[in-house]
Amino acid sequence: MNIPTVLALPYPAQGHVNPMMTLSQKLVEHGCKVLFLNTDFNHKRMLSSVVELQEGLDDESLLKLVSIPDGLGPDDDRNDQRKLCETIPRTMPAALEKFIEDIHVKGDHRISFIVADLCMAWALDVGAKLGIKGAVLCPGSATLFALLYNVPRLIHHGIIDSDYGLALTTKKTMRISPSMPEMDTRDFFWLNMGDPIIGNTVVDYLVHCTRSLHLTEWWLCNTTHELEPGTLSYIPKILPIGPLLRSHDNTSASATTKPMGMFWEEDLSCMSWLDQQPHRSVLYVAFGSFTLFNQTQFNELALGLDLTNRPFLWVVRQDNKMVYPNEFLGSKGKIVRWAPQQKVLSHPSIACFVTHCGWNSIMEGLSNGVPLLCWPYFADQLHNKTHICDELKVGLGFDSNENGLVSCKELKMKVDQLLNDDNIKSRSLGLKEKVVNSITKGGRSLENLNRFVKWLKE
Repeated sequence: MNIPTVLALPYPAQGHVNPMMTLSQKLVEHGCKVLFLNTDFNHKRMLSSVVELQEGLDDESLLKLVSIPDGLGPDDDRNDQRKLCETIPRTMPAALEKFIEDIHVKGDHRISFIVADLCMAWALDVGAKLGIKGAVLCPGSATLFALLYNVPRLIHHGIIDSDYGLALTTKKTMRISPSMPEMDTRDFFWLNMGDPIIGNTVVDYLVHCTRSLHLTEWWLCNTTHELEPGTLSYIPKILPIGPLLRSHDNTSASATTKPMGMFWEEDLSCMSWLDQQPHRSVLYVAFGSFTLFNQTQFNELALGLDLTNRPFLWVVRQDNKMVYPNEFLGSKGKIVRWAPQQKVLSHPSIACFVTHCGWNSIMEGLSNGVPLLCWPYFADQLHNKTHICDELKVGLGFDSNENGLVSCKELKMKVDQLLNDDNIKSRSLGLKEKVVNSITKGGRSLENLNRFVKWLKE
């Protein structure tokens, strides 16, 4: 039988690497060979986060970690989205072409297919040049995909100007299509990157990526039909294959079940701590790989957790330079640098998830029926929050005070409000069932993935 060799290419950020890794592991489970192509920088981070990976993936493994340069210097900031989006299209297509040609010259295994992150869709052009077909994977929502795809149309209709800013006549809300929910135009992701120049550079790069979409029939997306029916009926070409979740029930010792794809080592001590907490009592607080608070906001968050008087598990990344306020007791909580998030969210002691509303976090929360407290940081997270609170009604947002801060009292108030709301709890559990059913036998997402794999193997 034909064993296809698939090259998987994520955009170089944690929230993009995760779903691409999960899809790669699923392809391996279906008998494909996968070369997982990170940037050199992220490749090193990934290897150092899991010791077993360093010796666990030999040449016999169906999943191999490989890398190419990202074009940035050794001291450049890899979180600088503007720098990344300027450098990637300038340097990485040539590096990718050389990488593929070198493999083909060696003749080990010809690459038969490329799965590129939507934010790396230029790779489809490289593939076309070398006679290799491809697919794109959108790691965010289908709504984000639809918005990005429609940027030229928004310019044409005068909703945004050619510099991607809102036109003076633009109303506060709009619908991309009659089947989709209204969007707040101020929530367009590029307007929320902290700096208009960064936003412009990012959206410019992403629009450049969408110009390659005509090269593939396969537009895969980490979503489900139940979460975004209107968007998926508007662009039927977008195939939901989500939620893309690592399976924990798999007890085999194969490399595919290891927590691959993480840039930081997961602190597993939090799992035994969770075992000691009462059922549905713990606030899980995690803001992803990008969010940065200033000292004042960090203080309010810390004091707010004390104020709730509930047990909390708080992820504070090692690059966090903030100091805990003197008054912070933290006695009811546990603080870790990085957590095995899917395991945490599936733990019976978790009561709610205070989240930055990154799409992966949302999918993981919804898949476990955990109500969400939404604290978006940037980009598409603002619209994701609206979707959670107003469309799906499985969470609440925080309100900032006159200084733009979420106060400790606001945190306590929203936690109490959420945990006393039986309607939100029951909607969360109802949605969990629908979302999880989509990836079990007979579910739409699983059928879409199986169709894709079948086509790959033919």
